[in-house]
Amino acid sequence: MEVTQLRKAARRGLAEEAADRVREAIFAGHFRPGAPLREVELAASLGISRGSVREGLALLSREGLIHGGWHRPTTVVEVTVADVEEVYSVRAALDRLAATTAHTHATPDELAGLDSLVAELATAVREDADGPRLLALDIAFHDQVYAAAGNTRLREAWHAVRSQVFLFQLQRISLGHRHYRARVVAEHRELATLIRAGETARLARAAEDHVHSARQSLLAELSG
Repeated sequence: MEVTQLRKAARRGLAEEAADRVREAIFAGHFRPGAPLREVELAASLGISRGSVREGLALLSREGLIHGGWHRPTTVVEVTVADVEEVYSVRAALDRLAATTAHTHATPDELAGLDSLVAELATAVREDADGPRLLALDIAFHDQVYAAAGNTRLREAWHAVRSQVFLFQLQRISLGHRHYRARVVAEHRELATLIRAGETARLARAAEDHVHSARQSLLAELSG
């Protein structure tokens, strides 16, 4: 029997670790949109080789968080109007489907998890938590909605845009945090309530409105 020759599998643990650490730094606001990411400095900071850093940055590039190329510096992507329109349009469609599917399939434990995250958000707002902390809870809520939907391909589609959503939302908060703080708890509480026992049509509208509100807020800040 003839055996097809394949390339040896590469160990990518360090590359994935590098991607995780840099992603965390971006999401914490340490590397802002447009900020350069230098392999030498990152390798020294992380205590790993430049090759591992380069592979890790390639993973982040595929997530849409950074860009670069031959003879071009690697930087965190800058948020443009065109990118906002594209990403939030895709997210609105995905969130609508995730919410309505979760309404049908969510277990009591998953519904309780949504309520718990809303309570954490409310506490974080009262305690004047910083933007990245609020946003981490916000995204965790939506992760839970997608998990409750029980649709593997839908969840994969969410993860394809999740990093860009986080980065764009972080930019929204940095430019206009008052609007975000004023709405974040009420909007997520409404979604949790409707997923538990709401009308499907009303839930679908609320899920889309939640995304469109974020899009409009960010676009207003970018143009201002």
